[in-house]
Amino acid sequence: MPLRSSSSGSASRDVVHHPVFARYYARVSVAAETRMGMAGVRDRLLAGLSGRVIEIGAGNGLNFGRYPSTVSEVVAIEPERLLRQLAVEAALRAEVPVDVVPGSAEALPVKSEAFDAAVVSLVLCSVHDVPRTLAELRRVLRPGGTLRFFEHGVGGGRAMSYTQRGLDRTLWPRISGGCHLARDPIAALRAAGFELGPYRRLLMPEKGPRLPTSYCVLGTARRPGAEGDHAPAEAS
Repeated sequence: MPLRSSSSGSASRDVVHHPVFARYYARVSVAAETRMGMAGVRDRLLAGLSGRVIEIGAGNGLNFGRYPSTVSEVVAIEPERLLRQLAVEAALRAEVPVDVVPGSAEALPVKSEAFDAAVVSLVLCSVHDVPRTLAELRRVLRPGGTLRFFEHGVGGGRAMSYTQRGLDRTLWPRISGGCHLARDPIAALRAAGFELGPYRRLLMPEKGPRLPTSYCVLGTARRPGAEGDHAPAEAS
């Protein structure tokens, strides 16, 4: 039975406040499950996980129903109040225990080396400080722990990347909840000291017009551990 998740209504605990974008995202993300194939992406993102998992930027909780039964607990961090309230509702429907709590990706309210795996899904585009966020993820993962990621970022050639950078400098972050289009999640993971596992680049949507948000990457990374550490906990 899921944990009874906490959802503070106090504005002082909301480190992110984008109420208009949150309402828009809540509608669009649900539609994207089928129209853009996001349901299948979430299945691949979470397949094989086990043990204790921390999910950063859980949004409205669309991942919760797709965690495998081998996961013993999910601690889901969501800073935006409306999305956190929707995540609490999703947590109560999940088949694995999910605890939704407020917090910042740059200062996670959990102990070090407490998790077997971490999940980020369309999160690194909008955090204030990518290196600090990834440093926090390394801190809370046990040595050898797994990081699963699905992120969008720079891509599509010179003209598209120029467009992405231009939008980042002007209108896009203001209307999209702090999202940035031209970040490079793979380069950021390497710079943060993660060991990259298998990953693949994909387009969202797979068919149709190429948008500045279309260039995505789905994969696995690992927090390095001392020689002799056990491999990341994943179900077969």
